[in-house]
Amino acid sequence: MDQENVSATLTVAVPAATVFAVLADPTAHAAIDGTGWVRKAADRAPLTEVGQVFRMDMYHSRHPDGDYRVANQVHVLDPPRAIGWRTGTEKDDGRLEFGGWTWRYDLAPLGPAGTAVTLTYDWSAVPGSVREYLQFPPFGPEHLSNSLDHLAGLVRGE
Repeated sequence: MDQENVSATLTVAVPAATVFAVLADPTAHAAIDGTGWVRKAADRAPLTEVGQVFRMDMYHSRHPDGDYRVANQVHVLDPPRAIGWRTGTEKDDGRLEFGGWTWRYDLAPLGPAGTAVTLTYDWSAVPGSVREYLQFPPFGPEHLSNSLDHLAGLVRGE
């Protein structure tokens, strides 16, 4: 695959600030996730600044440990227009290592129609050594659409 990112867009009939508030709440991420890999937030504080780290407990049947934890670092925070993070791991000494992939939500207000939400998964910074053993993207194309559908349900209070 020549492309190094994938995106999906969905319009939700709520203001961008409402969508942003849900995305900035790590405790909502398991409900948003379209793969079922995210289990729960290990850090529950709202995302409020670039550089902030929040951890998620995960499960994947093909992960060597099954259950594992990721450390995400906010690298985009522009309320209520954009939020994004890079995903990695935290070593025993507290050092963070990132794999080169990022998640980003861009929110475009559409007036009374609501908000266009674009979710982008980007793996352009993944080094060749990681690409040798991990396929990108590591999920099917329906993942992003499923995540946006889940997000839409949350922001509508479903």
